Amino acid sequence: MEIHNSSIEDLDFILDLYRSATEYQKERFISHWPEFDRQMIVNEISEHRQWKMITDGEMECIWATTFSDPLIWEVKDIDPSVYIHRITTNPRFRGKGLVKKIVEWARNYANNNEKKFVRMDTVGENLKLIEHYTDCGFDFLGFSQLTNTDGLPQHYHNAVVSLFEFKV
Repeated sequence: MEIHNSSIEDLDFILDLYRSATEYQKERFISHWPEFDRQMIVNEISEHRQWKMITDGEMECIWATTFSDPLIWEVKDIDPSVYIHRITTNPRFRGKGLVKKIVEWARNYANNNEKKFVRMDTVGENLKLIEHYTDCGFDFLGFSQLTNTDGLPQHYHNAVVSLFEFKV
């Protein structure tokens, strides 16, 4: 297993993975992702914030990172943190414990970038997802009603989010 920054050559596959994840969410959950803006993903790739996990030449999953997330984390955003967004698993690799591998990677990535926390959010009150992320090493901090969603993707508007973190 290797983790690298995604490249522009991965763009179409990344967008396909997001579409697949959205369809999966629509079948199982009330909240689901919108179609993500292509340029947003291009920007993440060019800023080295889009990641991929590869095994034997196949992309198993993707995610994005940032070092700031004030619209979701508000005053806690002052803490030096890595924020993980949009973990998406290739359907062929679901159930393989990939989030635990991302947690291990994120701990090292945070240490290397002198961050004290790894944080993540999900939209809605999905109890199965909360249990999954806590089983993977995150602490569940509770629910938060977002107040300022200008600049966030559509699925955050008028949303309650579940907040997660672990201390590095």
